[in-house]
Amino acid sequence: MRNPEFNKEQVLRAAIKAFVCKGYNKTSMQDLKQATGLHPGSIYCAFGNKQGLLIAALEQYNQDSSAKFIQLVSGHNSVLAGLKKYIENTVSECSLDGAEKACFSQQVLSDLSHPDPIVEEVIATNVEQWKNGFTNLFEQALDANEIDNSRTPLQRTQSVVMGIYGLRTYAHSHPSSDVLKELAQQLFEDVCR
Repeated sequence: MRNPEFNKEQVLRAAIKAFVCKGYNKTSMQDLKQATGLHPGSIYCAFGNKQGLLIAALEQYNQDSSAKFIQLVSGHNSVLAGLKKYIENTVSECSLDGAEKACFSQQVLSDLSHPDPIVEEVIATNVEQWKNGFTNLFEQALDANEIDNSRTPLQRTQSVVMGIYGLRTYAHSHPSSDVLKELAQQLFEDVCR
């Protein structure tokens, strides 16, 4: 079997943008051809079908998001400074137009016209990994005495995840950047309290 003659990460990132722009159901093979530069036959050969491309795109999104998470929370003089940087970055993304504004996983779930257990399982795995990253962060903050044990790291994780989903969803109603920053500061203070 021949190796693909394209940059897989680049193709998947282009597919993500196409799916975010039109939604999974409304993105045609012609749209994907235009976005990725691959002919439909190449897409089918490499990914099986449109759903296979979506699953690979979700996995790429998770890899990119995980790398960004690590980059944003690392290298600070405190664990909570890293958390604050991550939340501030979320606000910056919410202020953008286009693919960066949306949580791709969240958008795919809301866009599915009928339940798709395979896609839902990939998203659930991605969200679980994201939550684990926060839980580890809060465990480090607890060990460093930056937070108390009035709530478990998992409880704090659930609050921050819900808050970030809320920020991203609320951003679609076009609040000012100042409002988003204020809400993000409240979220940070709440999960650190």
